[in-house]
Amino acid sequence: MNPAFDSWTAFFAMGGYAFYVWLAVAVTLISMLGLYLHTLWQHKQLIADIQRRQAREQRIREHAAHSQEGHQ
Repeated sequence: MNPAFDSWTAFFAMGGYAFYVWLAVAVTLISMLGLYLHTLWQHKQLIADIQRRQAREQRIREHAAHSQEGHQ
């Protein structure tokens, strides 16, 4: 099996299409990084929302229990 490029310089030059090839690679990697970071941010927001809802429900239960004690 023969290598596609004779040297690293030829590899990075991509047969004269280096600008387009490496631009496409860069856009793809940047997009994937952006998607990954957005997913992490959404996960953090979702966990925070769940914690807020659970805390609210706990406060409601405590208030209801406290109200029932006062009426007895």
